[in-house]
Amino acid sequence: MTETEKKKKADRTPMPEQAPEVRRRNFLEVPTGYTEEMAVTEAQRCLQCKNPGCVKGCPVNVDIPGFIKFIAERKFTEAIRHIWTTNSLPAVCGRVCPQENQCEGQCILGKKGLPVAIGNLERFAADWEREQGTGALPPKQSSTGKRVAVVGSGPSGLTVAGDLIVKGHDVTVYEAFHKAGGVLVYGIPEFRLPKAIVAQEVNFLERLGVKVECNAVVGRTVSLDELFEEGYDAIYVGVGAGLPRFMNIPGENLIGILSANEYLTRANLMKAYKFPEVDTPIPHGKNVVVLGAGNVAMDSARTAMRLGADSVRIVYRRSRTEMPARGAEIHHAEEEGIEFFLLTNPTRYIGNEKGRLIGMECLKMELGEPDASGRRRPVPVEGSEFQLECDLCIVAVGSGANPLLTSSTEDMKLNKWGYIIADEETGKTTKKGVWAGGDIVTGAATVILAMGAGRKAADSIHKYLTFGW
Repeated sequence: MTETEKKKKADRTPMPEQAPEVRRRNFLEVPTGYTEEMAVTEAQRCLQCKNPGCVKGCPVNVDIPGFIKFIAERKFTEAIRHIWTTNSLPAVCGRVCPQENQCEGQCILGKKGLPVAIGNLERFAADWEREQGTGALPPKQSSTGKRVAVVGSGPSGLTVAGDLIVKGHDVTVYEAFHKAGGVLVYGIPEFRLPKAIVAQEVNFLERLGVKVECNAVVGRTVSLDELFEEGYDAIYVGVGAGLPRFMNIPGENLIGILSANEYLTRANLMKAYKFPEVDTPIPHGKNVVVLGAGNVAMDSARTAMRLGADSVRIVYRRSRTEMPARGAEIHHAEEEGIEFFLLTNPTRYIGNEKGRLIGMECLKMELGEPDASGRRRPVPVEGSEFQLECDLCIVAVGSGANPLLTSSTEDMKLNKWGYIIADEETGKTTKKGVWAGGDIVTGAATVILAMGAGRKAADSIHKYLTFGW
C-alpha cells in the first residue's frame, strides 16, 4: 500500500467535546481542542495536492497544505506564521468558518471519505501560539506615512486593518460599541467563540500598531468627510447588517418577543450569561420559541437552553435540507435537546390580559416550486393550524443594513435595500477614497466571506495609496 493510499484510508481525528448533557447548561466552549498528537496525526492525512482545491475554496486564500505540512512536521511556530501571511484571525476562522462548504468541501479526501479537518488544524495552530508561542510578530514594511480609517471592528474591518498595517500604513479602527470585534463579540456566543479569543486577536493587531477607538459612532459623532479633514487618506466601511428584522404578524408588540440581535447582544457583549456576576437584564423563558434556522437562530436557541429554559423549539417554514445553519451547529443543537418544528410558519402571537406572550399560532407548510433564492417555496397546508405554548420568542429571520452611517453620507450610493454599492473585486464605493465590504454590502453572510471582502479591499486601498485612484 502506497503512502497516499494509507492517508486515504486513515480515519479523521475527531475533536474532543463537552458531553451534551453537561454543556447544555454552561457557556464553556463546546469543542475542547486538539492535543499536539491529535493535530500531528490529522495533519499527516493531508495529501499535499499539487493543485489544492482547498485553497480555491477559501475566501482569503490561505495556503492550507503549506501550514498543514508544518503541523505534520511539528513546526507549530512556522505553521501559525504561515497562516498569518493571509489570515490575521485564525483562531476565529478555525472556530466559526463553514469549512464544510468551503476549504474542506473541496478536499480530495472528502470525495470518498472524510476531508482533512482543516478548521480544527487552523484552530490548533492559533491556540498553540497563544498558549505556548513566543509572541513574536510578523514582519512589517517601513512606514508609508499614509493614514487609513476603518469603520467597524467586525471581521472585514479587522482583516483590512491587519493587511494594511503590515504594508506600512497607519491604521485606526473606529468601533461604535465599547468592545472591539463587531459580530464576533455581540453575535456569537461564548460556547462557540470565547470572547477572550476575540480579544487576543484584536490585541495581536494592536501589537502590530493598529489603533482601536471604541464608543465612536461614525455617522453620528463624526462623518466620513470629517475623517478626511482630520488627515485620513482612505476609509474602509465595514459596519455590518445589524438592523433587526421582524415578521410583521399580529401580536408582535406583546411582552416576550424580541429580536435575536438584542437577545444575543445582551447575552454576549453585555455578558448577561454571567448573572449574578454581571447583572445585565435579559428575559428568561421557560418555553422558548426561536423563529428561523440560520446560525443566529441556533445561537439564540442554544443560549436560551443554557439560560435555564425547560424547552426550546426552532420554528422554520422550510425543511431540514434548506436550513442555512452550519451542519455542526444543527447537530450540536439537537444533541442539546433543541426541538425542530420544520415546515411550520407562525401566523400570530397569543397574549394574556397583561399583554404578555403565552403562545403562538402556526400553520403547517409543504414545499412547492423553487423561488428566487433557488430554494423550494413553502406553501401553506389549508386547515393545519395549531398552537405552541411559549413565554419567550426570539426572532432570527435575518437582519437589514445598519443605517447609522449610510443615512448621513449622501454621496455614497446605496441599493434599494439600503446596502452600500461597492465594486465586487475591489470594494470601491461611489465616494472617492471610500471602500466598503462585508454585510453592509452583501447583506448578512459568513465571517469568512466578510474577511474575503476585506482582503480584496485592502489590496485595492494599498494600490490607491501607492499609485493613486
